[in-house]
Formats: sequence, structure tokens, C-alpha cells
Amino acid sequence: MNAIVTAMIANLHSEPNEASELVDEALYGMPVYILDDLDDNWVRVQTAYRYEGFCQKVQLLINDVKTNAWKEEATYVVTQNFADVLQEPRIQSTKITTLVRGSSIRYVLKEEIDTEWAAVQLVTGEIGYTRKKWIQEKIADTSLSEQHLRENVVQTALSYLSAPYRWGGKSPLGIDCSGLCSMAYMLNGVFIYRDARIVEGFPIVEISFEQIQPGDLLYFPEHIAMYIGDNLYVHSSLGGNEVSINSLDERHPDYRKDLATTITAVGSLFTP
Repeated sequence: MNAIVTAMIANLHSEPNEASELVDEALYGMPVYILDDLDDNWVRVQTAYRYEGFCQKVQLLINDVKTNAWKEEATYVVTQNFADVLQEPRIQSTKITTLVRGSSIRYVLKEEIDTEWAAVQLVTGEIGYTRKKWIQEKIADTSLSEQHLRENVVQTALSYLSAPYRWGGKSPLGIDCSGLCSMAYMLNGVFIYRDARIVEGFPIVEISFEQIQPGDLLYFPEHIAMYIGDNLYVHSSLGGNEVSINSLDERHPDYRKDLATTITAVGSLFTP
């Protein structure tokens, strides 16, 4: 059975219990596959990037037909940190909902809409309006040049700077280290493994440190970061409490010895 996330952020837990560990978040409009229907309140789901967790039914629309149609039609994604969807295309209008970066929506063509606004359809079928510059068409393939894709992935990761650290998080409200790296790639059309390790069957492969380029990934014990060039990397750090930039160069004021001296692997989407 398939379902669509209807909450702004749906929590995925390690157990069917709200007090259990948050292992991931699924954002509004994301399709998920239901692996087990446990009871009236909980299901075990798998995301499009093959991550599993327990989710409350109240945060989902469970319907195979609607989910399949949504997958085909919801071809736009929110790129703003937070985007209000309003009842009318004017700032004084009543808010229907607020979406975070990475949420999926359907773009509706309406000739009479001002060029500043976009008409969008929500999972419920309701039509609302948001700023056109806050959404963009999903990147469905990786036909960009390697250099262009590397630059895009880095810029996407940097767009989360100062977002607070949240274990299992993957939105501007809170994001963890692997959430940051996976969202940076997902928003550019690539699904990588959600956790801080290289896993066979996903597109990241290990390379030598000497081959590292911007957009490649640095792995540490239970931590992951994205290399952005000039010995700098961006990451969401529990120690720093937010997404920040640090250096591998011991002469740099933002050098972190605890990370620079414990690199376990370097991963890349691109074959050297």
C-alpha cells in the first residue's frame, strides 16, 4: 500500500511509539510505501530512498490510486526555508498551510495569476497560492555536467547554514548530519544513503582523499560532512548545535582536530 505525507513534517520513529528515537523525517507531499499496517494508529513505512521507520497514520493519506497520481503530478518542490500556501494570491490572504524546503506540490497553471504567484495543489486537492520564486520543478535526472552538479549540491547544502541540529531531522527547522547531505543530493535529483556510511546499492562510492572535490562526502565515526573546497566542509554538528562550516587545515580558525584526524572514508557520486 502506498501513502503520501500530509503533515508539514512526518516523524519516522524506531518503534511505534512517540517516545522512541526519531530516525528520519518525511516531508509534506513525499510518497512512502507501507510495509506493515500495525494498528489504528501506526504503520511501518519505507521512503523512496529505502529508509524505514514507524509513522503515525494521521500524518499520511493512505491511498494507492491517489499516491500514484500524486507521484506523476507533484513535480514541483519547495526551495524556500518556509513557504506559506495562501487561499488567495495576496499577502493579506488566510494561510492554508506552511511547507518547508523539500516538500512536494503540484503546480497548477492559471493564466489570470500575477507573475509573482503560483497556484499549487495540495495533497487534499485544495488549491492555494505561494510565491513563484519559492518553488521549482523537481530535478528528475542528473543530465547536468559533473561540475554543475557539484556546484548545485554544495550551494544546496550551504542554504541550510545555521539551521539547528536535530537528531533524525532533515528540514530547516532542524537537521542532522546525514539529513543535510542526503537533502542536498535529493534536491538535485539523487538519492544517497540516509546514514553516515557508504552502503552498496547507493550511488556514493569510496575514493581516496587525494581525489576529493567539492560535493564529495567526508565520513567520520558516526558523522558525515560535505566537502566544499579549500579544505572546508559544511556539516550539521551535534557539537556545534547547527549547520556550520569547519576546516581540515589546522592553521584555520575553524579547524576541528576531533574531525580532521578521524576521517574514515571519502565518498563521491562521480567515478574518478
